[in-house]
Parts: sequence; C-alpha cells; structure tokens
Amino acid sequence: MRPWLKAVFTKRLFQLLCETRGAELIEFAISLPLMMVFAMGIYDFSNASILKQKISQIASNAARVAANQPTSDLSSAGSCSAPGSICAIRTIVDTALTNNGIDDCGLNGTSASSPSALVWTFSASGCPGNQLTLTINRGYTYDTTLPDPPFQGPYRIEATQVTLSYPYQWQFNKVIGLIAPGANFGNKPIQSVTVMQNLN
Repeated sequence: MRPWLKAVFTKRLFQLLCETRGAELIEFAISLPLMMVFAMGIYDFSNASILKQKISQIASNAARVAANQPTSDLSSAGSCSAPGSICAIRTIVDTALTNNGIDDCGLNGTSASSPSALVWTFSASGCPGNQLTLTINRGYTYDTTLPDPPFQGPYRIEATQVTLSYPYQWQFNKVIGLIAPGANFGNKPIQSVTVMQNLN
C-alpha cells in the first residue's frame, strides 16, 4: 500500500471511530427497555402500596367492629349462611371497599363456607385473577404475659382475627420480559391480617 494512501485510510478510520452521529440513537435503544421497566415498576408498586394501606385499614376496622359484637348469635345462621353479626362484618368490608374505589368482586352476594371452630370464609370470584377472600375468626386466641405484679403470668386472650386477601393484577409482568425474557412476577394477592381482642 502506498504511504499516502495508507495515511488517508488511517485518517479516515480515525475520523469514523471518533464520529458521534447515531450514538444517541444506540444509547436510547439500549436504555428504553430499562426506562420502561423502571417506570412501570414505580407505577405498579406504588399502586400496590396504596392498595395495601387501604386493605389494611379496612381489615382493621372490620376486626374492631367484630370484636365489639356479642357472641350470643354465633351458633345460628343468618341470611349469608353465617350468624347475623358475621354477615354484618361482610357488609362493612364490602361497603368500605366500594367507598375506597376498590372493586368488591361481588363480595356482598357471597355466602360463608361451613364454619369450623368459629371461622367463616367468604370467597368472591368477580375479579380477574385470584379470588377475594374474607375470613373472620371469632375464636382466635393468643397468649401474652404482663410484666408487673399482681398481674404477672401468662394469659390467654380471646380475640377476633380478620384476614382480607385481595387479588391484585400486577402490570409489571408486561414489561419485565424486556430485560429478563421468560421472567414472571406472578399474581400474588395483597393480604392483611388484623387481630383485635374481643370486648364482648
């Protein structure tokens, strides 16, 4: 190769290597999937967090109301195949879901499953994905100790436990495949469990 041709070729090759045209397009093409995953992740997890707070508040309020209900009607069945006080808790949860802008999945029209040891479960399948499940356990007990005399010693506390499991449709699954093909975040329900000492 002639020396002048070699110099021209080397100079042109150096110019091409230093060229920045199109680099932004390549950077954008690489970073776009990452930005989409981050944006969808932030959106989806913030929605799930807000829903978890609402579900926890609803379960807490339901447990508070249930713990104040008398136990005299727990042996009879009401209109929802459960005692009237349990049907009232189901209605309170259903109303609270609706008032918070959350789909109740048809909870108000469901009947309780057969109770076992003062536990009633309502399952509503009106939402896509998993079922909405409300479990009311009026016979829940836990042990506690008090440090100060004269009340020292273990005590068994009778309580009410309300478990609310809500089906959440994760949108994150739609974009996670852009950076991890075949990955699946799953459709795990958002669940809240609240225990309140029985007052009646």
